[in-house]
Formats: sequence, structure tokens, C-alpha cells
Amino acid sequence: MVLLRFVNLVLYKLLANSCYKAARKVKSYGFYLGYLSPKTPHKLSFPSVTKCVLEGRVSQTLICDIHNVLLRSHSFFPYFMLVAFEGGSIFRALLLLLSCPILWILDYEQKLRLMTFITFCGLKIKNMENTPRAVLPKFYLENLNLHAYEVLASSGSKFVLTSVPRVMVEGFLKEYLSVGDVIGTELHTVAGSYFTGLISGSGLLVKCLFHYSVTLHIWQLFITLFFCFYNSLIHYEAYMVNNEEGKNNNPSSVMPREKYPKPLIFHDGRLAFLPTPSATFYMFIWLPFGIILAIYRILLGILLPYNYAMTLGVLSGIVLNIKGCIPEKSEKNKGLLYVCTHRTLLDPVFLSTSLARPLTAVTYSVSKVSEFIAPIRTVRLTRDRKKDGETMQMLLREGDLVVCPEGTTCREPYILRFSSLFAEMGEEIVPVAMNVNVSMFYGTTASGLKWLDPFFFFMNPRPSYHIQILEKVPKEFTCAGGWSSFEVANYIQRLLLIDVDIGYVIYL
Repeated sequence: MVLLRFVNLVLYKLLANSCYKAARKVKSYGFYLGYLSPKTPHKLSFPSVTKCVLEGRVSQTLICDIHNVLLRSHSFFPYFMLVAFEGGSIFRALLLLLSCPILWILDYEQKLRLMTFITFCGLKIKNMENTPRAVLPKFYLENLNLHAYEVLASSGSKFVLTSVPRVMVEGFLKEYLSVGDVIGTELHTVAGSYFTGLISGSGLLVKCLFHYSVTLHIWQLFITLFFCFYNSLIHYEAYMVNNEEGKNNNPSSVMPREKYPKPLIFHDGRLAFLPTPSATFYMFIWLPFGIILAIYRILLGILLPYNYAMTLGVLSGIVLNIKGCIPEKSEKNKGLLYVCTHRTLLDPVFLSTSLARPLTAVTYSVSKVSEFIAPIRTVRLTRDRKKDGETMQMLLREGDLVVCPEGTTCREPYILRFSSLFAEMGEEIVPVAMNVNVSMFYGTTASGLKWLDPFFFFMNPRPSYHIQILEKVPKEFTCAGGWSSFEVANYIQRLLLIDVDIGYVIYL
């Protein structure tokens, strides 16, 4: 059967499409061929989703598919790859990538079964709990179709049908889109601890989707459906999301960040790109070079002086943008207190390199490996306000100190609320805005191995650090000037927000 499918693909799809496209090109150059004249375009049976009236839908119920309606890209391979890489391992992700030639030949149902088996076979259920909640929502939101979401948000009750495993989409749909019920493919488990990779006895949800489609005579159309219940009769309206409206390059369908149902603040995972087959292939090709490059860049900071480390680091592909002037301390017996926004564990390291002076960084949690390879001094805090205050005062008497009062890293353009402890420490406070851009791997994680954070960051081909050093806060705007520590913390946060335009303030 696989051989027959391959012959059918070559003869009818590849050759026929190639000949047809060639004929269309000939016609486009001015040669009119009667048998290639354009046919009358097929009129769609249902209006576009952009024509849907959003008012008065609160009492109605919506049923739709997630990949063919709510998402602009209809391919679900990237989301299986995210589960395989983030929830499983790099070897599972490589196996899924190597299966692409076989997936290309198989039909829809067989393709879905094979991807499900490779992704979930032997995967621990507890390892899968974090991926749908913290990893996948970022990519779902970035791929969300704006027009389809507006229709979804306007309805009262929402039900989503999908052929992919329910565990991959249920968390996002219920938490971000307020979907009432999600009906998807169920997976078989062993002892409630492991996935077998097999579909449960009910099978794929293709039959259920086919039932709805045949009932309404709209099979193989990407649509959203409204079912309005009135006098025990079912009255429905159908709207179609066609391919042109859902394309990735269509700017009108892109979901802007300010229209997200809820702010995307904390998300996890290492991959910073949507892992399509081609993008994943390039990642695995780069991986051996990236590991060597990461070790080289880390050794530069450990072994070489600041100037040499910065020069060779930039030559290796690191983009370092520094704005502002280097401040000078006025008190001889006390160092400067640098207050930074927190993007990665490397914030104090890059600041120290940019200033070409040694700094001491205080942290709440850092791995032993990170402490060992850090080119600057790091001191752990205890989360005891009195003890931590005494520690920071002692460190300031010894030299310059850098703190990240947000307490945790944030990848998105938000500033988390500042802790006010730093404002009680010194009068010479220098605000510093940090921003990071990566193209392949994130240098932060919440559930993964923290000691790998600097390695993953330096594995990016061209990671960039943008540092803006503001002027010292005037003495009259500090605790020495009569302000409370909370007022000082909020003032510095506003400085970083307005002057640097880093994003939004999130109060948690």
C-alpha cells in the first residue's frame, strides 16, 4: 500500500502539478491556449469569517476545529516536535524529524498515528504536564488567526474538536480562550504513568469530524460553525476561514500582542522558533557547531580580560549594543548599586564586561555549575529580608553591586514588579535596562536544567544583548531624600519603562 501511494504521489501529484504549472507560466507570457483558459471560480457555499456579525452571539454555541480554523498554519507537525523536544528529549525530536520522508507518503490518519506514536511512546505523563501549560501557548498565540479568534470570543459557549491528542491543546484552549469543552483524540496509558503512544479504543477523532461535516454538507472546507438552539430545532450559521485569510504572510490575520486574551508573561522551553521540518533540520545541522561555539564563548569570559573577551566575543557573532555613559561613584567608602531588568542569568556578566570593571551579583537561586563558570563574583540571598539587607550592605562597602529586583527572568517585553529591598541599601543607584534577542534557543528555563542556561544562550548563532545605562538617580529621589523604599522602586521602574520603552509593567 505504501508503494502504491508513492506511485500515486509521483504520477498524479508531482508530475501533473508540474505540467500544469508549466502550462500556466506559458500562458502568463502571452500565449493564449484555449484548453488552459481559466475556469469559472467556484463560489463558496458559505461567507467568509470576516463577514460574521459579532454582536448578539453570547447566547449561541460555537463548534470549530483548532488547526483548520483558529490557527493560521494548518500543519500540526511543529507542535508534535515541541512536545517531543521539550517534553521528551533531543533524541526523540531527532527521530520525529527522520520520520518526515515516511510522513510525506502516508495519508492523514496514518500520518497522525505515526507522529503520535513517536512523540508519546514511553513519555512520562508528569513530563507532559508542563509542555501544554507553559511551552505550547506561546506558539499557539503567535499563530492564532485574529478573525477566527474574534468570532470565538464573541460567542457564549465554545466547543473545539481536533484530531490531535487532546492533551496537546486542552490546556491552552481552556486557559487562554475560555473554551468550555475540548473533544480530541485520547491516548492510551500504562499504570497512569506512561503514554504508550497508541490511540485509545475510540480511535482518532476523524470520524467525529467527518460526521459533523457530512451533516452540514461542508466536508473539506475550513469553517467555523454556530449552532443556535431555538424551539428544540437546530439552526446553524456557517462561516469559512479560507486559505488566503489564514496564510502566515497575511498581516490582517496576525494576532497582535495587545489583543492576546491574557498577557503571555511566563513561558518555558528552550526552542525560540516554531520547529517546522526545515527549521528543525537546520537546528540539528547547527547543533554540533553551536556546542563548540558555546564552550569557546564561555571560556573567553573566564580566561581573558574584559577588553579581549568583548572583542573576541563580538567577532564570534555576539551582538552587543551599549548606550549611556559609565557612571563614577562619589562616595569613597561605598560602591554603586546597579539595578537591572532581568532577562537571563548572564545580565550581570554582560554588564560587568560592558563597564570593564568587576561587579558582584546577588542571586536567589543559581546552580553550582553556573557559579563555577561565572567570571564575576556571585552571592546567594536567603529570602530573609533582614539578613539579605545586611549582606547587600556589606557587599556595597566592598565594591559595586548589581541586583535584579524583579526576582525572576522574563522573556517577553514586560517589567515585573520590583522588590523594594534594594532601595534601602544605598544612595547611588544606577538603573540599567537589559534586553535580549535570540533566534534559536532561550537562555532561561523554569523546569529544565538551570546549569545549561548559559550554554543554550551562547549556542545561538548571533545572540544579542542591548544594554542601556541611565544616569544616576538624584539623591532627592532616594530614601536619603525622604522617599519610602516603595516609592523609589516604583520611580526607577517607571524610568526604565518610559525612558527606555522596554514594554509594559506587570504587577503580580
